[in-house]
Amino acid sequence: MKKIVCLILFAFTLSGSAQFTKNMFSKDPIINLENFQNKRLYFGYFLGFNSYDFKIDYKTVGPDIQVKKSTGFNVGIVGDLKLHEYINLRFEPGLYYTTRELMYPNFTTETDALRQVNSTYIHLPLLLKFSSLRTGNVRPYILGGLSTTLNLSSNSKSVDDNSGQRFRVKPWTTNYEMGFGIDFFSPYFIFSPSIRGIFGLRDELIRDNDPNSPWTSNIESIKSRAVFINFTFH
Repeated sequence: MKKIVCLILFAFTLSGSAQFTKNMFSKDPIINLENFQNKRLYFGYFLGFNSYDFKIDYKTVGPDIQVKKSTGFNVGIVGDLKLHEYINLRFEPGLYYTTRELMYPNFTTETDALRQVNSTYIHLPLLLKFSSLRTGNVRPYILGGLSTTLNLSSNSKSVDDNSGQRFRVKPWTTNYEMGFGIDFFSPYFIFSPSIRGIFGLRDELIRDNDPNSPWTSNIESIKSRAVFINFTFH
């Protein structure tokens, strides 16, 4: 994680140096990559962080399951198709890794109360990007769309359940996403930091074999929630 933080800070330094060297925010800045946004199709890549959570709905009122979040990392590629001067269609397949801990109430031992959920996602979003008018070398935008996610660590095919300390979820989920970001045009590339919220649409939980399981019987649904901070380079 420290290496990733250093890499992103280094990228910020390079981008910031290039921008301010060319007086990005001056009254008459030198326009970088003036014709880049006229391209019909272009590609890039991203690095970033994620923070995944669970939204848990219950059948009856009782003590809540506590979710402890951690910071994960993202890496992927970007394909951008220009539909209009201010509208682009983006496909951003990526690999996302995260860990969550579920603390169940009413258990006397940590072995029964704690479930660590390690997730490795292949995330496949299709997004619409709505950009503002470019001002100098800066162009803010908002984006949103739908995505599907494959959880490579779902344990969906495992015959063991929580009685065997195995927490299971469905391998495929669907989500909707919304976010915003800024394109900074340097002389050689576009640096684009963004933040995005991800909201699962379907229940992901695979119930235990015992219908009266203390881990899953009172759960109506579990849906993923996440925040992505990505640093994209075109």
